[in-house]
Amino acid sequence: MRTLLIQAAKVLLMRPHNWPRYSFGAWLEAASERLHPNKLAVALANKLARIAWSVLRNDKAFDTHLEAEAI
Repeated sequence: MRTLLIQAAKVLLMRPHNWPRYSFGAWLEAASERLHPNKLAVALANKLARIAWSVLRNDKAFDTHLEAEAI
């Protein structure tokens, strides 16, 4: 599972023009300036895992609007 999440993160990192479409796009742009690409992939994989865990635990769809309001 860890490998799959890191691979998914690397695919997302390969397309920076799509980053603004995601709720974590601003975080991703800021982190990309200060982290090595491999560390960034692991950090993004961690974020994806936490989102997936929350969706499964709460049995609700991921709502990007709620996350944007929390910031």
